[in-house]
Amino acid sequence: MNLPDTLQQACTEPLVAPRGLMAMRLGASLYIPATRPDLAAIANGIKLPGLRSVVFCTEDSVHGRDLERALANVAALLPVLEPSALLRFIRPRNPMVLWRLLQLEGIERIQGFALPKFGPHNLDDWLRVWEHRKSQHYLLPILETVETFDHRKMELVRDRLADNELHEQILCLRIGGNDLLNLLGIRRGRGATVYDTPLRDTIADLVRIFHPAGYHLSAPVFDYLDTPEVLAREVAADLQHGLVGKTAIHPAQIPVIEALYRVALDDYETAKAVLAPDAAAVFRRNDSFCEPATHWRWATGVLARAGVFGVAA
Repeated sequence: MNLPDTLQQACTEPLVAPRGLMAMRLGASLYIPATRPDLAAIANGIKLPGLRSVVFCTEDSVHGRDLERALANVAALLPVLEPSALLRFIRPRNPMVLWRLLQLEGIERIQGFALPKFGPHNLDDWLRVWEHRKSQHYLLPILETVETFDHRKMELVRDRLADNELHEQILCLRIGGNDLLNLLGIRRGRGATVYDTPLRDTIADLVRIFHPAGYHLSAPVFDYLDTPEVLAREVAADLQHGLVGKTAIHPAQIPVIEALYRVALDDYETAKAVLAPDAAAVFRRNDSFCEPATHWRWATGVLARAGVFGVAA
């Protein structure tokens, strides 16, 4: 039987576009205050050699009085950056700091910028800096302001990004869970995942707004170190919501997060069956209903994740 047109296209194109594959490769991202003296050792893989992505922060983790020291540290780091598989980003404190960073010698050696407090209230300020420099860096806007709770304003952000032709430079949109919870006056309990809080509906809403438009979303941070089993439960729920990539607060969280990113063998085999050129329009596998026309996006994502993180035995 002939495959539907959408599935034929999926089978003849790369599984995931380069931007999507790089978003997958973010894995567990570690945020590092840019005031630390060991930035070069981390950025060049001497420290934390298993790290997939790092964000050097000049925002919330840096006191205002230490901002100039943080920027001097970054300026000293850039010339000594070595080629690496590690994805390296900087979180500027505000649009003016982004402008300053873009002037630095060697700034082309990092992959991009995580833009904090991103929303309709400051979108023009970020874009004004960006359009002036015409940089080819990736952007990781962080959705963490009160506007994130407003469906219409998030649609406005989505549409403005499209109007400015920034789609290919948005590596992913990051969900700033702790900032959003702070706006609600809530901190999750020790045994609770973010999906046990009011953010569950917000995350689902963001997925519905941005995923169909082709944007990737990464998951909120989990801020406890002594409950890895709860972190694992949260990562499983992240994946069920279509989120890949999660901020880690400590290197100890990285193996817990990325172990869940390994693809279950049954999912891997099912995804391959869905994308097989000779797949039937509808078929049964391991007592599950498979329909390539409606499951091929899931299947391409599964195989891309397996390519990065492997398959669980």
